[in-house]
Amino acid sequence: MSTPFAHVDAVFAPVEVLPLLVAAVLYGKRSVTLAERGRPLPLWRQLCFAGGLLTMAVALVSPVSHVAEELVIAHMVEHLLLGDVATLLLVLGLTGPLLQPILAIPVFDRLRILAHPLVAFPLWVLDFYFWHIPVFYDAAYGEAAVHALEHSSFVFFGCLMWMPIFGPLPKPSWFNAGWKVAYVVAVRFAGAILGNVLMWSGTVLYPKYAAGEAYWKISPLADQSTAGVVMMIEGTFLGLGLLAWVFFEVSREGIEKQRLLDLALERGVELDEARAQRAVAAGQGARLERQLTGAGGGQAGDE
Repeated sequence: MSTPFAHVDAVFAPVEVLPLLVAAVLYGKRSVTLAERGRPLPLWRQLCFAGGLLTMAVALVSPVSHVAEELVIAHMVEHLLLGDVATLLLVLGLTGPLLQPILAIPVFDRLRILAHPLVAFPLWVLDFYFWHIPVFYDAAYGEAAVHALEHSSFVFFGCLMWMPIFGPLPKPSWFNAGWKVAYVVAVRFAGAILGNVLMWSGTVLYPKYAAGEAYWKISPLADQSTAGVVMMIEGTFLGLGLLAWVFFEVSREGIEKQRLLDLALERGVELDEARAQRAVAAGQGARLERQLTGAGGGQAGDE
């Protein structure tokens, strides 16, 4: 007698996996170039980016992807892996020097505005809820092209969503520690709304899963509400972890900024607080420190 797990299989999705291979090759090539120029990427950032690609591969070609066509629970896990976990790891793997060749292209440089917190967050919310509206959710069900578009948009807008907190691009001067905390809370609150709708709606929103739910012997409402619970649990733990990270980074940046200001004062170099904050936030504190150490007086050059 076969068990339900005998039904589970991996999925071959070249349309979605090929971009992962291309991203890995380009990232590796740029990492080698930077290392040869004496500006190696920190190992932890390389591991984060690799972890992001691996998480995407798990979501797209592992048994999770197969069951995602049969249960709302599995589909929710797939979406959370792609839109939350993988994108966070990818953004943590980025640095300014790594993105420099891309940002040197005028059309991509102008797209920096998309990473502004007041732009990135609304775009992510719209994309997130758009694909969970039943009619659009159903349109992506079993349709390879639309499904690939759905996954691509989760990754793209998910990366944009994390950029204001963890990305290497310059942030608005007003986007301080308090706003970062508020931003994280807003992101988790937006996810919690959908989680509660799935948990308590009392109405089957995605009837296309009926055959899969019958196979796995779970009722449609139980499947849907459990997916909401999964979303709430993931959001709670991820949100707490992110808040802890933000508090830690704010503390670290404050200490490093003050150290740079003290060093500039000691060396007789003019350095305003805003510039020191920009350098620290962009991960260029060490470079600015070298400039300050080498400057005998006056004003350090731009980083």
